[in-house]
Amino acid sequence: MALRTVNPTTGRVLGEHPELGDDELRAIRTQAAEAFAAWRATTFAARAERLTAAAGALERRREALARLMALEMGKPLVQGRAEVDKCAWVCRHFAEHAERLLAPEPAATEATRSYVAFRPLGPILAVMPWNFPLWQVFRCAAPALMAGNVVLLKHASNVTGCALAIEQLLHAAGVPPAAFRTLPVSAARVGGLIDAPEVAAVALTGGTPAGRAVAARAGAALKPTVLELGGSDPYLILEDADLDAAAAACAAARLLNAGQSCIAAKRFIVVEPVRERFTELLGERLRAAQLGDPLADETTVGPLAREDLRAELHGQVERSIRAGARLRLGGVVPDGPGWFYPPTLLDGVRPGMAAFDEETFGPLAAVVPAHDEPDAVRLANATPFGLGAAVFTRDAARGERLALEALEAGSCFVNDFVRSDPRLPFGGIKGSGWGRELGACGIRAFTNIKTVVVR
Repeated sequence: MALRTVNPTTGRVLGEHPELGDDELRAIRTQAAEAFAAWRATTFAARAERLTAAAGALERRREALARLMALEMGKPLVQGRAEVDKCAWVCRHFAEHAERLLAPEPAATEATRSYVAFRPLGPILAVMPWNFPLWQVFRCAAPALMAGNVVLLKHASNVTGCALAIEQLLHAAGVPPAAFRTLPVSAARVGGLIDAPEVAAVALTGGTPAGRAVAARAGAALKPTVLELGGSDPYLILEDADLDAAAAACAAARLLNAGQSCIAAKRFIVVEPVRERFTELLGERLRAAQLGDPLADETTVGPLAREDLRAELHGQVERSIRAGARLRLGGVVPDGPGWFYPPTLLDGVRPGMAAFDEETFGPLAAVVPAHDEPDAVRLANATPFGLGAAVFTRDAARGERLALEALEAGSCFVNDFVRSDPRLPFGGIKGSGWGRELGACGIRAFTNIKTVVVR
């Protein structure tokens, strides 16, 4: 069966890629295990040379890669260029810091020498989504490769072109061909890959249902996992917030990648004294967004990646309105080709509505009224998800207290929108997954944390 890529701007087929057969997959797994034995023996300096070369290649190919993302999944060029640059950053960051982050940690015992070492595990199966088709891969692969592991990439089928481009770029940068391989296979074959004896661990970025399935399969095989799953990130707007700055940050956080991000702002929980003014300011920002062809430089919101995703989002909007939410902007499926959906603003959203209870993957901003700070915190945490959260207040100490002590999420930001950073661990709690990528925690996630004692 061929894997088909479709341009979401036009609905036209871009290409078809043959799926690997069972014999080909077995051969690739065997080669990966053999490559691991050699790659783990290389020095940090040798690995860093390859990752630094990859960073340079990314920057040289910035325009072509941004265009490929625009064609395969609808990301506007300006955002695609930024994604490529972030991939170069994560490569350089771990090339520079991996040896320090993985240095043995001495422990004081009665022995002559005791320490904790961080040793590579083996081939890592990376199951990655389409929404950030380069970044999701590099934020997993860069630390994994620098730790001495090798990577088998099962990318989303609708961005197979991006997956193959990543493989070509890393090989050209000097990463051995069997140390990073793209596996063009359907999602139905992921379970068999998890079971394969050569695979040592699994990284998944995707929805919560997929996370449950992967966790169950990997658990049965006793293989470690890192799961970065869905989110319904709350942004708290308190009565002392700078409303103009908050509206600007919230609009950017909701519209990035047409809202198709696990870490996007989704529920804007606003205390009553400032709710109407904030909603007006947010609406102005959403209304000013440029919806259109992702290949046009002026476009800030492209199409959704698939037709079924648009239908699901519109259904969530309609169900929320029927349940009592007020439509302030958007909410209408445009005529014409492509899977576009306009920036949409709902007010009066409450628990029990789809826009509150479910993850919404698109440019839908849901304003949730709160009586006061304790009520805002209660509403923020009234979700099965726990990926990110933000607080907007002029009192930085107040915001930090809420971020640290009150909000149930893996990342909490004060007066800014949530984003990943190679220097910091990234991941969630509750239904948003477990484990961490990036930072020291991320590069150690797929290592054998080995105790060594010398009498």
